[in-house]
Amino acid sequence: MTEAFIAAVDALFADPNIGEDALWKAGGVGPEVAVRIIRKSPDRLAEFGESRAVLPTLALDIRRSQAATIADGDLIVIGAETFKIIGEPMGDALGLVAACEATAF
Repeated sequence: MTEAFIAAVDALFADPNIGEDALWKAGGVGPEVAVRIIRKSPDRLAEFGESRAVLPTLALDIRRSQAATIADGDLIVIGAETFKIIGEPMGDALGLVAACEATAF
């Protein structure tokens, strides 16, 4: 059954409407490694007393098969944009995808 999930994840990342080519730089200074990512921009709700604010965020999904050791401080370059991974990436139950929060660098 795991092979079916691997094939499904590979298909999602390969889809030109979903996945994007990017470069991963471990530690922000390592050699660039070509990867495929899925960019997500969910809004988050922050509450301050009685006030609430909607904050934009950036999340990047990356296959663990391409970036097994992705970590806080690594850089992802997508075209002319560079993003820094903030916090430790969260993994899925099968260890196929790492969900990373990122900020423009």
